[in-house]
Amino acid sequence: MQGVPEQFSDERDSARFRHLAQLPGVELYHAHISRYAFEPHTHEAFGIGTIESGAERFRYRGAQHVAPARSVVTMNPDELHTGEAAADDGWRYRMIYLEPDLLEKVTGIRHWWFADATRYDPLRSRQICTLIHSLWHSDDPLAQQGLLLELIDTFRPLARHAPVLAEGAHRFERVRDYLHDNYMHSLTLDELAQVVSLSPYHFQRQFKAHFHVTPHQMLMAIRLWRAKDFLTHGMPAAEVAAVTGLTDQSHLTRTFTRRYGITPVRYQKQVARR
Repeated sequence: MQGVPEQFSDERDSARFRHLAQLPGVELYHAHISRYAFEPHTHEAFGIGTIESGAERFRYRGAQHVAPARSVVTMNPDELHTGEAAADDGWRYRMIYLEPDLLEKVTGIRHWWFADATRYDPLRSRQICTLIHSLWHSDDPLAQQGLLLELIDTFRPLARHAPVLAEGAHRFERVRDYLHDNYMHSLTLDELAQVVSLSPYHFQRQFKAHFHVTPHQMLMAIRLWRAKDFLTHGMPAAEVAAVTGLTDQSHLTRTFTRRYGITPVRYQKQVARR
C-alpha cells in the first residue's frame, strides 16, 4: 500500500522522518502504529511530542507508562524505551528530537531535564502538535527558527534542571561513556566490568539496576543511533554496518527496523543530506 513503510507487516502501520537543512540537530517524526512493537532503543536527543489519537504503552526508566490521546510525551537523551499500542487502533503521534547542544544554544540554558515521561495536557498537546506539523511543512529558514522558538517556549515549563547523580552512580556513567567511545568494537562483559573494578556478573546486575537495561541493550542502542547519523550523511548501509560494529548489512537492517520501525535504506531516502 502506497505510503506504508515496506518493513511493516501490517498495512495500518506507517512512519516518516524529516530533517531540516537549516536546523541541524532537529529531527521530526510522525507515525501511526497499530500492531508494531518497538524494541528498546534510544535517542541522543530530547524527545518531545504529542499523542494525536489512540494510546501508547511504553517502558521508560524502569517503569511502564501509558500515554493517551491529547497527552504530551517528554523523554531525556540516552534513555532506552519501548513502544506499543495500548488501544485497538494503535496510536498516532508526532515527535521532535532536539540535540542537547542545540537546545542550549537556542535558549542559553544548560542541564535541561524532564522528570515526567508523559502528562495529560490537552491544550499544550494541541499546541505542540500544531507547531511540529508547521515545522514539517515549512521550507522557510526564518519561519522554521521562529516556530522552533515557539515550540521550545511551549514545553519549557515542563522542564527542570538535571538531577544530581546519587553517590556511586558516577562510575556507571563512566561505563556509558566507554560504550559511546568504543561502540564500533566487539566488547565483552569482562572488559566493561573492569572499567568500574567489579566482577562481571555483579557489574551487570548493578548496571541494570542503574540504567534499567543490560549493557548489550545499551550498546546496540548506541550503535543504531550512530547508524542514523551515518545514514543521514549519505554513507551506504553496508559501510554503516561495518563502522558501527554490526555483523553485516542484514544485521543492520534487522536491528534498525525492530527499533525504529523503518529500514535503514528507507530512512536514508527520507532524511539524507544531499
